[in-house]
Amino acid sequence: MSSPPPDRRRPSLKALKPLIPYGLAYKGRIAAAIVALAAAAAATLALPIAARRVIDHGFSDGDGQIIDAYFAVLICVVAAIAVASALRFYLVVTLGERIVTDIRSAIFRRLTMLDPAFFDAARSGDLLSRLTADTTQVKSAFGVSISMALRNIALFLGALGMMIVTSPKLSALVILAIPLIVLPLVLSGRAVQRRARAAQDRLADATAYANEAVGAVRTMQAFGTERMTADRFAAAAEAAFVSARGASRTRAYLTGAVIFLVSASVVGILWWGAQDVLAGQMSAGRLSQFVLYAVFAASALGQLSEVYGELAAASGAAERLGEILDAHPAITAPARPLTLPEPPLGTLAFEDVRFAYPSREAQSLRGVSFCVRAGERVALVGPSGAGKSTVFQLLLRFYDPQAGRVLVDGMALPSLDPAALRQRMALVPQEPTIFMGSVLDNIRYGRPDATLAEVERAAEAAAAADFIAGLPEGYETRIGERGVTLSGGQRQRIAIARAVLKDAPILLLDEATSALDAESERAVQTALERLMAGRTSLVIAHRLATVRDADRILVMEDGMIVEEGPHEALIRRDGLYARLAALQFDEPEPRLAVVS
Repeated sequence: MSSPPPDRRRPSLKALKPLIPYGLAYKGRIAAAIVALAAAAAATLALPIAARRVIDHGFSDGDGQIIDAYFAVLICVVAAIAVASALRFYLVVTLGERIVTDIRSAIFRRLTMLDPAFFDAARSGDLLSRLTADTTQVKSAFGVSISMALRNIALFLGALGMMIVTSPKLSALVILAIPLIVLPLVLSGRAVQRRARAAQDRLADATAYANEAVGAVRTMQAFGTERMTADRFAAAAEAAFVSARGASRTRAYLTGAVIFLVSASVVGILWWGAQDVLAGQMSAGRLSQFVLYAVFAASALGQLSEVYGELAAASGAAERLGEILDAHPAITAPARPLTLPEPPLGTLAFEDVRFAYPSREAQSLRGVSFCVRAGERVALVGPSGAGKSTVFQLLLRFYDPQAGRVLVDGMALPSLDPAALRQRMALVPQEPTIFMGSVLDNIRYGRPDATLAEVERAAEAAAAADFIAGLPEGYETRIGERGVTLSGGQRQRIAIARAVLKDAPILLLDEATSALDAESERAVQTALERLMAGRTSLVIAHRLATVRDADRILVMEDGMIVEEGPHEALIRRDGLYARLAALQFDEPEPRLAVVS
């Protein structure tokens, strides 16, 4: 799945349907909110009756006690409206917060389950926008808009019913006017949703660019592109504003049209009713009661237009969230996964494996076959793009090959639970991932239940204990986002300590020392030697000096293994490996130019 692609279906409020189960999980709170809503609506609908009685009986009889009694009742009714409305507001707003929290958790949980093929095409900023901006839009729908819609529907239907009871003739005129008011809602709602979806997409573009720029702030400033970067973000933000303005303009037209039609209908009906009062066919109190109900109905219908616009906008965000919730990983555990042997064997095998990444046509591996025995140290070398890292991607089952088989401990990977498979492996990447948090959190990332003593032993084995001891708070020192406060060698040794603590039988090293200075490389290489002892190790390396002592070296070129053997034998063969070695080992030391 790509960055989930725009949905080309005709937009509608049905986009909110997949999110409804998150609300139905709280039926008790919904029921309480509906009771409060009904109480507030019933109390509101009682006001015109009290007003009619005051006008028809209190004023005409001139009895002040009756007037006082009616106004005392009105105060009680108003108090009931206030209490019920406050309770409804609290229940629906907290319900919206609860629902959007659940949706965010569900979306993030789904993202953690999706395989790398999804993220190859997706933009992290776009995904973050869905987790934040889109869920906030949905929160407005669930927390306020739906509640307001129910309130106004109840008020409209109740007022309409009371209008019919009060004056069937005038009510018939109102009913005839309703289609003229509802029609703009239906015609404009879809346009609002389309524009709202476009606005959310543009906002996601701006968020994605900002996320990328902030993550590369040092590179940006080193190249002096601050102004250009800021201008590009401003352009992206302006595009988001233009789309949002279009959606707001459509909603404004909708709201204005409905308010005019509603108000004009009320004025017309009031005029008609006034003629009946003058003719003695209706009392002033009854007309007042009818007018109040008409105002309630008109107000409810007018607010429904605004609510409909908000729900249409939220449905655009819901579409984007639904695309993630509907995404399913291509790599999954079989219904009945086989169990890996215990104790682990630590063997690996590729059998005529052919593979091309989903986003590319060219094959990255073309008929690759090799075996790694338990405890053997095997190196993968070759030029960039030869397919070395792809071997690791398939071993960890981030992808499945289009042909051939990959086996671990003699078992084909599709027959295994990916989680159980990955527990057998420890990866030390070329660029280690360091998370925002403490040194302790980072080392035991793969084993959260590890004790401090176990973490300290892992750090000692990774040659990291000394520099950790020199940090302000030792293992509790917080090291910033992506470990920006540490050097490359320190980050690499934390990654090695993480692998030591995992204690997996199979070790995957992806150019773990290629970006380090000589001193850091020596410290890291020493730590790696300790880590590889007694484990099956597969090592990717560009610097051939780091793999001279490997049991075997597999030389890859253009997705194939073209040579295989120990260092000395490959040198004597005078093939690709010998040429690569000549470039690295025989190259004279660079000398600094001296300017006289």
